[in-house]
Amino acid sequence: MAAIMAGKSKEQRLSLCVYDSLRRLACPSVDGLYLREASSMQELLCTPSLHRMDILKWICARICPALRDKFSTIKSSETEEVANEITRFGHEMLLCKADDQELIKGFASPLRQLLFLEQLLMIAGQQNTPSEDMHNEPSGGGSITDENLLKELMSPDHLTDLIQLMNPVCNPWSAHIQEYLRATQATRAKANSSKADESHHHDSGCGKLNNDNIAEATALLQSTRCTLEELHNECEFLQSEQSGSAASLSPCALKVAISDMAQLMTAFSQVYNTDFRGYCQRAPPVLNPNTCVFQSVHQLLHHCNMELEALLQLSKTSSTLTEIVKQIQTDRRFWANGEKLMLSNQLEALKNRFTVFLSLHES
Repeated sequence: MAAIMAGKSKEQRLSLCVYDSLRRLACPSVDGLYLREASSMQELLCTPSLHRMDILKWICARICPALRDKFSTIKSSETEEVANEITRFGHEMLLCKADDQELIKGFASPLRQLLFLEQLLMIAGQQNTPSEDMHNEPSGGGSITDENLLKELMSPDHLTDLIQLMNPVCNPWSAHIQEYLRATQATRAKANSSKADESHHHDSGCGKLNNDNIAEATALLQSTRCTLEELHNECEFLQSEQSGSAASLSPCALKVAISDMAQLMTAFSQVYNTDFRGYCQRAPPVLNPNTCVFQSVHQLLHHCNMELEALLQLSKTSSTLTEIVKQIQTDRRFWANGEKLMLSNQLEALKNRFTVFLSLHES
């Protein structure tokens, strides 16, 4: 596996691991598939299809057997209902968001899908299906199956019972077989009751988690709760202000304000007694009678500065007006005979026309 994964991208390496886990857990949806390329495995696991949805259904049903009954009531064409059920289950397992439909349907990025499948398979690998529990149970532990019943019936001691079974009559079973059947029924009833309790437990929304995950989730929830309480206590005073109500401060904020005021008053009393008391008991200082001279000088200087600023503004205004007049005289802005002329030319032409007009009237 290490040689195959060398040189592969992260998505392809995850595809190999997820596909290998599915085969190791005997997923029926990959039984009979002999994929060798990582790209083919990634296409199978990350492309929206009914086959991919069947793989997800199998993994979720392995983790929570109660989901098997729910999936059996949903038609294969109702993929939206299946996706909603798997999304709800994944959110309960803290593996996806409550509305993360894109991830379940196969439209999210391949990396997200593969990480989600890897986390599900890690949990599924810790679960034991009922068939595995039956195979792992010791033969001497009282496990009774139909195969054991057939072996018991086919033994030489019960050959007559087997003949009666093949040729039924009204004769009752022997006492040994009746006791065997009663034990079988009792064991099956106990197994069904245990399965019903487990289904009820899973229907309540509690998936199987190991102790480490439960402890970690509990610690995280407790830390979050403490942080929220601290924020609420800190913002209580601000919330009372924002409400704009005529009610005064809350008891908590009032206690804080009184404590701050007491500390400030204590600090001021200490500073006053050590540093300010001697100065406060002195007579007020005598002002210098020459202060009016300095005030007059200050006013005169202020007026002088204002006059200088006014002269500066006047100089700037004169310069600006000079530039404007010069621009008017030198720029060609006035139309005459189809072309632009300067103001001086226009005035000269007007003067010539007036001179000609006067000469004509005088003659």
